[in-house]
Amino acid sequence: MAKNTRTRTRTRTRGRMAIALAAASVAAVTMGTTAASGATPKAAQAQETKQIASSQLGQDYKITLTALHSTTDQYAASVRLQVFVPSGSTWKESDRVTVGDVDGWYWYPLGGKGAVCEFSTASTEPAPVAVSLLITPSIGCSDAVHYEIRNGRVFAA
Repeated sequence: MAKNTRTRTRTRTRGRMAIALAAASVAAVTMGTTAASGATPKAAQAQETKQIASSQLGQDYKITLTALHSTTDQYAASVRLQVFVPSGSTWKESDRVTVGDVDGWYWYPLGGKGAVCEFSTASTEPAPVAVSLLITPSIGCSDAVHYEIRNGRVFAA
């Protein structure tokens, strides 16, 4: 019986060691991949943004286009169109929309010259806005997306 008990104990110990080694291997690979890529936990990083266009329509509206670097894909970005209205001596955001799909743009073309192919606005009510952005230098510009701003709110045109 003593031999049987030793065999079971040895088997349990080996099983525990195998589980511990597997867990340590997974942790090491995960940490090594993060360290090798130079990545840090996204929760610790602020999302990188870049204002790529802006227009002020008299004293009524200020409109901005901002590229937002994806937090999940180093090559992807989203583009946000924001509308601001006067609030005392400052501007207060009144509405925002995402131009195209979330993470539907390439980050690097949006950061360079020629990123904005078209950004047109007009001081009328409703205020028309047209946006066309560079997809890549080889592909060229996107089709223009048209919006209208009515009473500080953005609507598809």
